[in-house]
Amino acid sequence: MKMAPARETQKQRTRKLRQGGDPGQDGQMGLSDHLRELRNRILVCALVLAAAMVIGMGVVRQVVGFLLALGERYDYEFVYISPQELLMEYFSVDLLLAVCIALPVVLYEVWAFLRPGLKKSERVLFLLVMAFGLLSACVGIFFAYRILVPFLLYFLITLGEGSGVRASVSVQNYISFLLTLFLVFAMVFELPVVSLLLTWLRILKVAWMRKFRKIAVVAIFFIAAVITPPDIVSQIMVAVPLLFLYELSIVICSLADRFHKPEA
Repeated sequence: MKMAPARETQKQRTRKLRQGGDPGQDGQMGLSDHLRELRNRILVCALVLAAAMVIGMGVVRQVVGFLLALGERYDYEFVYISPQELLMEYFSVDLLLAVCIALPVVLYEVWAFLRPGLKKSERVLFLLVMAFGLLSACVGIFFAYRILVPFLLYFLITLGEGSGVRASVSVQNYISFLLTLFLVFAMVFELPVVSLLLTWLRILKVAWMRKFRKIAVVAIFFIAAVITPPDIVSQIMVAVPLLFLYELSIVICSLADRFHKPEA
């Protein structure tokens, strides 16, 4: 009867050693071991990010050319007004590409560091949030690329029609404009993920989301009016997906609320 705990302790110590820690006699990792493991995982992420930047250098010119082609469809002309401006934009886009390439490794390192301290239900939630979060971000970027960006570029270029002024846009301003839109909508489409987390943590209640639905609809149309040109079509094209995300959040949170019962 006394040998079973000893065998279990040995298994725990072996598991800790595989994770890079140095467990004590009780099989538990100390603070210094956790900090050492965290340092090692951060180092791995940094090395992968650096390698991804090197890989991205091979395609960054094509990516920047692709982004510029979006504006050239609407007769935009692009210039750079400082000698290093185009080079800095290559660097900015390369860094963004590197983050996208390294993101799976970063998420894995985060998961591997947190996994030993998570319960089974928390592990399921974490994996679900990672997968659904990545998917939502991709959908948000695709939505901005296919729908919002063409509307904005077309509307803004038409402001100069009949004035005799052609749009010669700084490369830096244009790239920053597009990347900001992509980032904003990647974050906006995370609404269901954030709602799921808040519901799981008992900070947000589904009943509140249903109760304040009318206020949320007004707020969504207000946000759509602020971030789009002053035409009803653009506002609807932005507001409808946001309304869908809000209703999807209610459905997902309702399912999570049924699954996650508070412990007695």
